Amino acid sequence: MTTESDPAAPAEAQAGAQSEAERAGAELEAALAKAQENWNSYLRAVAETDNVRKRAARDVEAASRYAIERFAGELLEVRDSLELGLAAGAGAEPARLLEGTEATFRLINKAFEKSGITVIDPQGQPFNPEFHEAIVTQPSADQPAGTVLAVVQKGYALNGRLLRPARVVIARQPESPASPEVAS
Repeated sequence: MTTESDPAAPAEAQAGAQSEAERAGAELEAALAKAQENWNSYLRAVAETDNVRKRAARDVEAASRYAIERFAGELLEVRDSLELGLAAGAGAEPARLLEGTEATFRLINKAFEKSGITVIDPQGQPFNPEFHEAIVTQPSADQPAGTVLAVVQKGYALNGRLLRPARVVIARQPESPASPEVAS
């Protein structure tokens, strides 16, 4: 048996290997370009995340610093009204001073309302330890035990959250008269 060798076979093999190397090189270049593109996308995402974090931190700081700006603006009218009352001095008519005081009181109530501050005035209501602070108990035949008899100091809540509890006097059962002792 004789085998004849094909002189074109090594050239074809060499051309196939070269084309295989070129194709592998092209794939490598495409993969490197894709990797670079992904790396750049990653860096942009990291930078954007960092910017969002910094912006959020600035917003939180600003919100904290200027949280009461609206309320403070409302109180400026109240202060101006009080200042006018003080400027009137002792020579002002009592009726005019009372009128000015009532107007100032309306201004502060309006400022409280706009800011979500509500007054807790539980006169005649059942005692609620979440919103009331009992200062003293007092016997009462007129009111059931645990009822608020008097409000010593009103309480306040901001949008349902307690700022200061109402300080109150609570009714308790009157002590029953001592039964007479039986002498033996």
